[in-house]
Amino acid sequence: MNLVQNFPFFCIMLYLAGGVTCCVLTPKASRAVCIGLNLLVTALMAAALAFTVRSGESYVYLMGHFPAPWGNEIRIGPLETLMGTAFPLVMTLTLLGGMDHIFEDVEEDKINLYFTVVNLLMVSMLALVLTNDIFTGYVFVEINTIASCALVMLKYKSGKALVATTRYLIMSLLGSGLFLIGIIILYNITGHLLMEPMREKIHELYLSGNYAFPLTVTVGLFAVGLSLKSALWPFSAWLPDAHASATAASSGILSGLVIKSYMILLLKIFYRVLGMEVVLSTGVLNVLFVFGIGAMLFGSLHALQERDIKRMLAYSSVAQAGYIFAGFGLGTAEGVLAGCIQILVHAVTKPMLFSAAGGFMTVSGGSRQFSDLHGAGRRDILSGIAFTVGALSMIGIPLFAGFATKLVLTRASLATAGWKCVAALSAIVLSTVLNALYYIPAVALLFDKREAVHISGVKAQPSAVYVLSLTVFMALNFFVGLRSSLLTCILEAGLNVFS
Repeated sequence: MNLVQNFPFFCIMLYLAGGVTCCVLTPKASRAVCIGLNLLVTALMAAALAFTVRSGESYVYLMGHFPAPWGNEIRIGPLETLMGTAFPLVMTLTLLGGMDHIFEDVEEDKINLYFTVVNLLMVSMLALVLTNDIFTGYVFVEINTIASCALVMLKYKSGKALVATTRYLIMSLLGSGLFLIGIIILYNITGHLLMEPMREKIHELYLSGNYAFPLTVTVGLFAVGLSLKSALWPFSAWLPDAHASATAASSGILSGLVIKSYMILLLKIFYRVLGMEVVLSTGVLNVLFVFGIGAMLFGSLHALQERDIKRMLAYSSVAQAGYIFAGFGLGTAEGVLAGCIQILVHAVTKPMLFSAAGGFMTVSGGSRQFSDLHGAGRRDILSGIAFTVGALSMIGIPLFAGFATKLVLTRASLATAGWKCVAALSAIVLSTVLNALYYIPAVALLFDKREAVHISGVKAQPSAVYVLSLTVFMALNFFVGLRSSLLTCILEAGLNVFS
C-alpha cells in the first residue's frame, strides 16, 4: 500500500490524540494544538485527494486487517477526500475568525475543553465521511451530537445557551434513536454491518420481494432520523436558537460543517447501504424533495422577519440546507451533484458570515439586533466586505460561490421531467428573490451612515488571525465561484465510484 493511502486513517488517530492532549494543556497551548492539527490534516487529506483523483478509484482501508463481517474499515475515494480536505480547512478558518470571541465567551478554565470538543467534533465528522461500517457511523453520530451540544453550552453565563442546548440535545437524540432502530432492523435481516455486504444482501432481498415492508420502514427511519439532525424543514425549529446562542465560531462550525456531515452520511446510506434502486422504490426521495423545497422557501421567509443578525443567518442555513435535500430528492446523478456542490458552497460561506457577524457585534456593544448595527460595516470595514461577499454568494450572484449551486441545480431540474422540474425551478427563483429581500437590506443597513448614539465613533481593531480568516474565506468563495467546473469534475468522479 502506498504511504499516502494511510493518511485518512492517520488523520482520525491524530484528532483522537489531540482531543486527549488538549484536556491537560493551557488555553493557548490547546489552541495551538487544535489549529496545528487542523492544518496538518488539511495537508494530509489534500495529498490523499490528489492520489484518489489521479487513480480515479476508491479503496478500502482495513483496520486490524480482519475481513468481513468482523473487521472495521474505512473507504476512501475522490468525494470522501474532497470533503475530508474541505472540513478541516473550514474549521481552521472558522476558529481563527471567532478566536477573540472564544476567549471572551468561554470561561478561562474551560477554553482547553472547548478545543478538546473541537477535536472530537472533527474526528466524528471525518469518521462519518470515511466509515464503511454503519454501526461505527452510529457511534460517531453520538460523539458528534455530544460535542455539538457542548459547543453551544460552553458559552458561559448564558441561560439562553443552556435552553438552546437542551432543545438541541433532545432533537438530536430523537434523530439518533431513529437511526439506531434502522440499523437494528437491517442487521436483523442481513446479518451484516459493513456497507458493501449489507447492500448485496439487501439487493437480494429486494429482487426476491422478501422483507419489503421492513426495508421500506428502514429507509424512512434513516431519512427522518438524519433529516432531524440535519435541520431539514419542518424539523428545524431547534436550529435558530442553538446557532444564535453559541459563540461566533461555534455558530459557524455548527452551520457550515456539522449538519453537512449528517447529509453526507445519509447519501452514503442511500448509495452504499440500501442502494438507490431500493430507495427510489419507497418514494422517500419525493418526501425529501418536498421538504427541501419547503426549507428553501420557509427558511427564507423566517429569515426575512428576523431582527437578530445571527438568527437571520441561522434561518438562512435552514433555507440553504433545502437546496441540498432538493438536489438529493430529484433522484438523479445531476441532482446529487448539485447537493454536494451546495455542501461545499455553504461550508465556505456561512462560517464567514457568522464570523463577520461577530465582528459587527464587537463594534456594536455586543448587540445582535439590527437596530444597533447601523453603520457596523463602516466601523469594521473588513467584516462589512466579507459579509457583502457572503450575502451575494447566498443570493446566487455570478462569480460568487452560491451561483454554482443554483446553476447546477437548475440544470438538474431541467433534466428532470414532470412536477419536480416545475417545483424545483419555481423554488429556485422564489428563494433567490427572498434571499435578496433580506440580505440586501441587511448590507445596506450595515453601511448606513446613521449610528446609534451609544456606539458612535467605535472602530474595529481586528486581530491578524481575524483578518487572515476572512481574507482566505473570501478568496475561497471567489475560487469556488470561478472554478466550480474543477469541483464539479472531482465530485462527478467521486460520485461515479461512490457506490
